[in-house]
Amino acid sequence: MLTIRRTISALLPAACLAIASVCTTLRAAEPLLEQIPMFESGKEDYAIYRIPGLIVTAKGTVLAYCEARRTGKSDWDTIDIMLRRSTDGGKTFSPRQKIADVPGPHIKNPVALAQKLAEPTDITYNNAVGFADRDGSVHFLFCLEYSRCFYIRSDDDGQTFSAPVEITGAFEKFRSDYDWKVLATGPAHGIQLRTGRLVVPIWLSTGTGGHAHRPSVTSTIYSDDHGRTWKAGDVAVPNTEEWVNPNETVIVELADGRVMLNVRSESLNHRRLVTVSPDGATGWSKPKFDDALLEPICMASIVRFSAQPTGDKNRIVFANPHNLSRLDGKEDAGKSRDRKNISIKVSYDEGQTWEVNKVLEPSYSAYSDLAVLPDGTILCLYETGRKSDKEKKKSTSYAGLTLARFNMEWLTDGRDVPQLSPATPPSQK
Repeated sequence: MLTIRRTISALLPAACLAIASVCTTLRAAEPLLEQIPMFESGKEDYAIYRIPGLIVTAKGTVLAYCEARRTGKSDWDTIDIMLRRSTDGGKTFSPRQKIADVPGPHIKNPVALAQKLAEPTDITYNNAVGFADRDGSVHFLFCLEYSRCFYIRSDDDGQTFSAPVEITGAFEKFRSDYDWKVLATGPAHGIQLRTGRLVVPIWLSTGTGGHAHRPSVTSTIYSDDHGRTWKAGDVAVPNTEEWVNPNETVIVELADGRVMLNVRSESLNHRRLVTVSPDGATGWSKPKFDDALLEPICMASIVRFSAQPTGDKNRIVFANPHNLSRLDGKEDAGKSRDRKNISIKVSYDEGQTWEVNKVLEPSYSAYSDLAVLPDGTILCLYETGRKSDKEKKKSTSYAGLTLARFNMEWLTDGRDVPQLSPATPPSQK
């Protein structure tokens, strides 16, 4: 009995230290919000930088990418895909590098020429989508002239990339359901499911309507061999009187393994559309509107922050311009609203409700993408507008891209203190 008492007494200090250590890790961090200019319009030979994308690799490197538009006239401008890297959690970044370059000749999409949206000499790279593979590789898809799709891969955390391989053939399956002339991946990031499957949302158009991007439908393409081959899924959201021109779509894997698409559309009730699939490719549920997610007709972003059991709670983070007003008062159903008031929301029940809603940028702000660092810091790369009163009224007056770094304590005003395992993987889950 004496031996047992001595053993327990010897263990008590170590146990107390362990408890103290756990208690330390559960303390709330100080609220964090930092905003860093990333791509400034009018600089380095490009009129504007738009369409942000963001991933965190298996090693924790942050890759921020976007479209660099030469004149800024339209989506059909001469456009390059630019990338910047950070190895310190998004605090500092390398100079930009161009990652999309397909040998010529290049043929302008006829639907753009038919509507006089571009010059025949314009070369449009568009809609880059990145994936952070758990095996350490990095995958990118991008489009050329909204008519061809290419794949590139990096095995050195985004420092260099393989030569582009065309995968447009994966889209041919859609023609039996939808005779597209325009294709686009994402934009933003793709995801890797727990099965290893890579999935990216896509949208297709016949190119006969406005801006040669309408009418449209949404779907996914996927790879089960780490990007070597790609296949088409089923059409997820068709174009109907209720679901008008579904297009730019974001994606997240739910805690039960199902895959949820969150879809932009031009529907009359101005709410985001949601549909769910068991595998990210087939069996999509009937789309429904999420009354909590306003739709000013703008791209949004979504990412998983945590999932049980590696995290204490299931959390999904969402961002878009939370606004349905217009400065000119022309708030017609199905028509675009002012892109401002980008806000961050949190769901604790897999997107059924959104308990948290906090404004990140009250002034002009539009497209965004989200990612999560291994330590739980949230990153949001988003479009910002120019500041003068006159230019605030212009919906396409983009000043550049800004990176916000913030934590859950800032987002929830200290109400949510995440308890994350050190093994929690990075974002895009």
